[in-house]
Amino acid sequence: MYEYRKLSPQQQAEIVQQRLAKGYPPHSPPHPIKNQEYYLLTASCYEHKNRLNSSQRRQELLNLLFENLTIHNLEIIAWIILPNHYHLLAKNIKFICLSQQLRLIHGRLARQWNLEDNLSGKVWHSFSDRAIRSERHYYTTLNYIHYNPVKHSWVKSPYDWKESSVHWYFQDKGREWLRNCWVEYPVKDYGKGWDEN
Repeated sequence: MYEYRKLSPQQQAEIVQQRLAKGYPPHSPPHPIKNQEYYLLTASCYEHKNRLNSSQRRQELLNLLFENLTIHNLEIIAWIILPNHYHLLAKNIKFICLSQQLRLIHGRLARQWNLEDNLSGKVWHSFSDRAIRSERHYYTTLNYIHYNPVKHSWVKSPYDWKESSVHWYFQDKGREWLRNCWVEYPVKDYGKGWDEN
């Protein structure tokens, strides 16, 4: 996303033409695989700014995601809400409905936070999705989500981050299940480069 800004106008035009030739939108993340059961959904704050800078804001976003997405039969299986982005592992996605709901949620929060922070301008970048291809990919994604606050140096342990489904899994399945999942499906380089400028 940020590399595009460094390109010449001619290079930008070439990239847009390549995207259009593939049937992708000119600038938004493409959503080419639409027939899988599970997806990793990611949305980030514009330019990775820390607009989700309080536990209250992160919890508010999480509540809105559950309220607005689950009524459309989308099941949120795992989540992490960080100061500048979030990840959801979700099931039963209808992409048109998902896009509409995320626009509503993000738009409402952008307006509210801009007023609270006495700012104006863009708050969110478009969401992206990755189809989950296998059982290994599913559990590695689950671990990636739970490990994300450690990866980004917000905490030393996944259990120290409040807005995470790791606590639900701990309560429902126990620490040993989580530990075994981590050993059997290690994160390694999963996600490397996804959120680099």
